[in-house]
Amino acid sequence: MRIGFGYDIHLLKRGESLILGGVEIDWEFGLIGHSDGDVLVHSIIDSLFGAFGLPDIGRHFPDSDPKYRGISSMALLEETMRFIPGRVINIDVTVVMEEPMLSPFIDSMKENISNVIGLDDSFISIKATTNEGVGPVGEKKAIISYCVSLCNEVV
Repeated sequence: MRIGFGYDIHLLKRGESLILGGVEIDWEFGLIGHSDGDVLVHSIIDSLFGAFGLPDIGRHFPDSDPKYRGISSMALLEETMRFIPGRVINIDVTVVMEEPMLSPFIDSMKENISNVIGLDDSFISIKATTNEGVGPVGEKKAIISYCVSLCNEVV
């Protein structure tokens, strides 16, 4: 068994797209990033790389490479799965943001991730919480995502 942990944070900016778990959410602010800035998917990617002792997302998909400019993070997740020498057993994600509410979008996010990873969506948990007004997340300047993944090696 292999356990990986992933973390990502991106700043918010008015007029940018807010994409989380491959779902575009209509809101006045969106995430700034070299790719589409999907912190949720980025944390999953880093947790999967971590589970197998592989370099992080920035080394696999550097922001200095123009081919990743504006790329869908779901496409990066697809590419990530080619590096993973094992099977994903479950994914547990917590997104920290003040608003908007994520509950209406979680089933679609789980479905998107399930389709790419090849994992039944009952083994994918996505939760959302606030930062109670504290720090850049609480001030609606950023969104954070944490992920833990459980995998097993192919032997």
